[in-house]
Amino acid sequence: MSMEIYGIGTDIIEIDRIKQSLNRNLKLLDKLFSKNELEELKKKNYKSESIAGNFAAKEAVVKSVGTGLRGFNVKDIEILRDNLNKPVVVASGNFKIFLDENNIKDIKVSISHSKSYATATAIAIK
Repeated sequence: MSMEIYGIGTDIIEIDRIKQSLNRNLKLLDKLFSKNELEELKKKNYKSESIAGNFAAKEAVVKSVGTGLRGFNVKDIEILRDNLNKPVVVASGNFKIFLDENNIKDIKVSISHSKSYATATAIAIK
């Protein structure tokens, strides 16, 4: 079985920007993240760096497929964790349909942060 890279995406975000946005509008969490993602973030006490990292991962994912969020709901892309706490991408809705139509089998994602920034890189695999 051969695999090829469909695309790669990366994103970086200032953690303070996320913190300020949440201070203004807590409902932002419900707009950006699914119920499953909110459960994961709750385990991390809704830390700004975790929220920023997961949001950067969503942005990196849509960049890896070359579409941005056009045609998808941000909640169609879930950033969850496996049993080793490694981030995994779970697609649903229109995003899942797009992946299937383009024979994208998997999207690998890595998330990191420093004191000030969160970053994520995603690789879409055919």
